[in-house]
Parts: sequence; C-alpha cells; structure tokens
Amino acid sequence: MLDVLEVPEEPEIPEERPRARRRGRTTLLIAAAAVLGVVAGTCTGYLIQADREPTKPASLSQPTLAQAKGPAPEPLSVSQDRRVKTDGDLRKLLLKKPAGAKTGDWVSDDRWMTLAEVAETADKPGGAFGDLVSQEFRRAADTGWRIGSTYGVEIRLVQYRQEETREASDAADGENYYEDSKAGTKSWSVPGSGNATAYVHTRPDTEPGYLPQYNAAAVAWRGDILMKIFVWDTKPISKAKVMDLAERQVKKL
Repeated sequence: MLDVLEVPEEPEIPEERPRARRRGRTTLLIAAAAVLGVVAGTCTGYLIQADREPTKPASLSQPTLAQAKGPAPEPLSVSQDRRVKTDGDLRKLLLKKPAGAKTGDWVSDDRWMTLAEVAETADKPGGAFGDLVSQEFRRAADTGWRIGSTYGVEIRLVQYRQEETREASDAADGENYYEDSKAGTKSWSVPGSGNATAYVHTRPDTEPGYLPQYNAAAVAWRGDILMKIFVWDTKPISKAKVMDLAERQVKKL
C-alpha cells in the first residue's frame, strides 16, 4: 500500500480586530472652533464699533410738562371722606357741655390726653401703657361735666393709627368688663350706631366713708376712633340717660 503523505495543516492566522476609535478628539476640535469663533466675532464687533462716531448721550433734563388749566377740583366732602372730619381737631367731635353744668375738675384745660394720662385711667397703668404703644395710639381727647355735687359725666375719644390692624374695634371688644354680675349689670345696643353698647350697673359701689356710687357706661367705635362714656351718681342711673348720651356722641363721629 502506498503511504499517504500527510500534508501539514496551515497555521490559522488570527483575524485582525478593528482598532478602537479614540474618543474626545472631535469634541475638542469643535469646542476649539467655537471659542475661536466667539473671539473672532468679539474682535470684529470691537473694530466696527471703534470706527463709528460716538453716540451723543440723552439729555438729563426732562421736558417741561404742560400745566392743566381751569380751577382745581373741589376737596371731598365729609360724606365722601370721613378723614376730613377725624383728621381735624378731635376735640370738636366731643359733645358740648349742657347749659348749667360745670366743667369736671378731672378734665384737662385743653381737653387733650397724653398716652401716659390714658394709661393712668386703667387698673394696671404699666401694662396699659405698653398696650397703647403696641396698639399704635395716636391721640386722645376728653370732656366732662358735673351737675350738682354727685352727678358726673366723662366722654373720651381715643384715636389709633391703624396702620396694621383695626385697633379701635379691638379695643371696644375688650371693654366687656362692664358686664359685672356682682354689680347687676344690664346692657343694650345703642340704636343706629351699628356697634355701640350701653351698660347700667343696678347695684352701687360702696366704700367706707363715702356715699354709694352708681355707674353707667357706653362703648362704641367708628373707623379709627374708640368712644367711651362714663356716668356716675349717688342714685340709680336710668337707661334713657346713658342711651341719650351715647346716641348723640356716636352721631358726631
């Protein structure tokens, strides 16, 4: 038998793999081109602007405005603007002393009350002083009179700035201490006022060495003004008397 010659197998040649593409080179080229473009544009704009004539700045003076002709408008009436009344002399809004009555010695000559004087009328003046400051106290005025040796009246108007809150109405709401069961307090709404309340204490305050004293009061607010009326006598005070004072004083506000 013939020997079969073994043909040696050709060695396998490994296939060449594509070389990985290096990243980032194209991005850098684009970024560099962009930067060069911005720089070139800036330089070009600068050169163009440098060749131009300078722009004259605008005048700082304003043209004269033409004045309106004819009479000025009439100021608002009291019915259209309440501040025409309340920003004036607060003392003019107080009730007049009745004929035959004498001015109370508890009223100052000019009838103005300072913040400290208003605070002194409270049971705790120190706390009341701080409250009035925080409540934006603006001013206060009062009046009063006495008839005979035992009957007296005091009317006080306190005005607030009210830049933050409606302090006049809040202060009126805080006057409900007049509702005293021990004093036999009775209360009524004052007709036509919207918020005024009249109080009559049917039992008197008693203190050794002094005559019994009956008390009545009225509280209301209108806009930025708090109204307080105090009445006292050695004999019971009628509802009609304090209601009359309250109705007339509210109407003046």
